[in-house]
Amino acid sequence: MKGFFGRLLRINLTTKSYMVNEISEEILKTYLGGKGLGSYLLLENVSPGVDPLSDDNKLIFIAGPASGTPMWGSSRYGVYSKSPLTGLYGESYSGGKVAPVIRKTGYDAIILEGASDIPLSLEISDSKVEFRNASHLWGLDTYETEDSILAEVGVPDAQAIVIGKAGENLVRFACIENNYWRSAGRTGMGAVMGSKKIKAIVFHGHAQAEIADPELLKDLIKSITAKAKGNAAVKAYQTYGTTQMVKIMNCSETFPTKYWSKGVYENWRELSGDTLLAEHEVKPNACPACFLACGKLTTVTKGKHNGLKVEGPEYETIYAFGGLCGIKDLAEILHLNDLCDRLGIDTITAGNLVAFTIEAVERGRVQADLSYGDIKGVEDLLNDIANVRGLGVILSQGIKYAAKAWDLEDVAIHVKGLEPPGYDPRVLKGMGLAYATSSRGACHLRATFYKAELSGMIDPAIIEGKAKMFIDFENRLTLFNAQILCAFYRDMILWPELSQLVKALTGWDYTQIELEEIANRIVTLAKVFNLREGATREQDTLPKRMFKEPLNEGRDIINVEELNYMLDEYYNLRGWDSQGRPKQYK
Repeated sequence: MKGFFGRLLRINLTTKSYMVNEISEEILKTYLGGKGLGSYLLLENVSPGVDPLSDDNKLIFIAGPASGTPMWGSSRYGVYSKSPLTGLYGESYSGGKVAPVIRKTGYDAIILEGASDIPLSLEISDSKVEFRNASHLWGLDTYETEDSILAEVGVPDAQAIVIGKAGENLVRFACIENNYWRSAGRTGMGAVMGSKKIKAIVFHGHAQAEIADPELLKDLIKSITAKAKGNAAVKAYQTYGTTQMVKIMNCSETFPTKYWSKGVYENWRELSGDTLLAEHEVKPNACPACFLACGKLTTVTKGKHNGLKVEGPEYETIYAFGGLCGIKDLAEILHLNDLCDRLGIDTITAGNLVAFTIEAVERGRVQADLSYGDIKGVEDLLNDIANVRGLGVILSQGIKYAAKAWDLEDVAIHVKGLEPPGYDPRVLKGMGLAYATSSRGACHLRATFYKAELSGMIDPAIIEGKAKMFIDFENRLTLFNAQILCAFYRDMILWPELSQLVKALTGWDYTQIELEEIANRIVTLAKVFNLREGATREQDTLPKRMFKEPLNEGRDIINVEELNYMLDEYYNLRGWDSQGRPKQYK
């Protein structure tokens, strides 16, 4: 077997033991690793109705078959579990230096099951699994934890993933962090890790899966490199990273502002990529096997945060704390970015929850000294959330819980319990379909369909034919998450390149139609997981405010009929019934 090891590492944290199982070639050919394998293992190993924070939930780590090869964009790993935030299918991905080293342990997947009675760190290599008492690390921030555990293990080139206080305290949107600033950020994977009392995992090894056709892989890498030369999108990522989106989204009037009540933030220029480059020291920072270098290693050069170094801020963090919370100082957003990374919390959910709390205060539902633009108030609230104190007791449980507690369910913006990223579906209607159908809740990365709508590939306002194009994007990005590749290479890795990559790594010569069928199978697996947990068509929708409150002086809105039209088309093209149930699932 080429491209895979055919090995699954199963670690029992209750008994502090481990075993290695075989993964058959048939399973790997059927699901192609990454998200496909993770979804399959999740369905096989997690029983319906399990409490996501109980011993019975599983936490699955996977580096795809492309990881550890010279393939561009291959330095990402995936994490899969039942989400403590949504109670449904959970997945998250992170870049940085970890994925190639996970691959060197010689396993296609690693499952954590059970839970320890004391804080632990794990050392996973190609020769052993070591369980270490981590009581002395409990309470440390993520940076301190990463430094400490790597020093303890003392293996050159080892890499670590860690949680912060939020994960320890079971905040339902806690992240898993690595390389200080890289995050498996969404759906609460850090809380699952914390529930199992795992503070850190260190990976190292020398294993290497055999590549089926090294020359074919070299040819593919060369062709992608040639395609990137002179490419405007590549240049924009190299220059601005994702901060380029601040200008694009405000000029498109779809930059969520003041808790989703406006589409333009009047101070957006102060938060733009141009301002970041002009006012701070910014250096490009790339993951291994990447020429985009979208990570911007930023050092604040003025004010009270002078000297602060952060990789970022990403567009999503700027929108969440800038647009939604009304903060107009990039240095302050960098500070909040740093605080979230240290605490180990998702900046998208955190910014949404803070803005929701400001709305609750303004509406008289919550008593607190907090308002739009209140930097100190935002900082204090983030600390309260991570430490589960004060208003953080409620907010640590997520948006659905807080909205119900404060009787603001009609105001809260989320899909399936996950808050949307910074693309308003009242302008970008295809993003409405993306949010509604995503198994993990409101998500832009399962298809990155904002690219199609913003670039002129399809009119953002129309609904006819949108589901068909969306599925093409979603299928291709699903294959990205199977290999596992960075979504920012979407313009350079199309269906022919995906076919060539799979063939080069594994020797399996799939046509585009066959790859589309595999992608549909993977998307269906995640859907089946949610159906098994009681989800229905009613959850494949948007927040009520999106249907009732027009944006941009009444010009932009999406209505229920428009969403249902796209949803019906989507279900039909997926081969599901009118309720969104796969035909074989009854």
